[in-house]
Amino acid sequence: MTAEVLAGPVHRPRNLAAGVAGSIHDDATATALGFRGGTVAGSIHMDQFPPLALRAFGNGWFEDGSLSLYFRHATTDGEPVRAFIEQPPRQRDVQTRAWATTSEEMLVAEGTAGRGHPAELTALRSRDMRPVDPAELRILAGLKPGAALGDVMLKPDGERQRRRIRMDGMTEPLDWYTGPSPWGGSIAAPSAVVELLYARLLEDAKASMGAHVGLFGAIEIRFQSGPVLLDSHYRVTGEVVAVSQTPKTEVMWFDSRAHDASGTLVAEMRMMLRQLKQSSPLYTAHP
Repeated sequence: MTAEVLAGPVHRPRNLAAGVAGSIHDDATATALGFRGGTVAGSIHMDQFPPLALRAFGNGWFEDGSLSLYFRHATTDGEPVRAFIEQPPRQRDVQTRAWATTSEEMLVAEGTAGRGHPAELTALRSRDMRPVDPAELRILAGLKPGAALGDVMLKPDGERQRRRIRMDGMTEPLDWYTGPSPWGGSIAAPSAVVELLYARLLEDAKASMGAHVGLFGAIEIRFQSGPVLLDSHYRVTGEVVAVSQTPKTEVMWFDSRAHDASGTLVAEMRMMLRQLKQSSPLYTAHP
């Protein structure tokens, strides 16, 4: 029997970081590196999935659900994208396929969505990270598997989330992102969860990499005792899981997690970051 597919509307995700000169979101930098233009962050695409996840898994998806995506095609500002989730046979302890495509049916991202404690691994947890010896790398030479990435107290950037919604920069803004939710206060959208579990945590690690341009290669967020509340502080920690490489990139996989004031694990993330070799003087100065 063919599974029913839940399809979201076609949206045109915005590249709100286009003004960050020297980043992969900047047209000049991206085109110089062979991209069609400044790219839309993968975390922005993740915001198209919650309405489908709520249909597939119920409100509890924000409590113990997951979204695990490997990014296949970098889109540019305003390029049409549509998200899909296969309807699972039940709402709890299950995993199902999730993906997004352009209007030309080019695969933007693919992976899994789930809730509870499925027997199957998520798309990223089941992926071969193809680890290599850090000594083989240049940009990531100082980062070894198991290395701690930080330990910081952070609060989700609620004003940034609200501003993105006001600017029509979020494709699927739920009322819960700006007003009351079933859990009390406003909750973080997937993009805000990613920011919480990524931005500040990697400051020291990025400094060790030197000048380079990077981009998201894959992201998984998983709620353990969610949702992530905008008005709460969380202890965010993480560590390197693996380093690897392709002919054009050096790759870092890392895990991070957020605990609330009571020490309860609220959410966690697995991310794969690509560092473009062509963008680093460690390669361009010494090919």
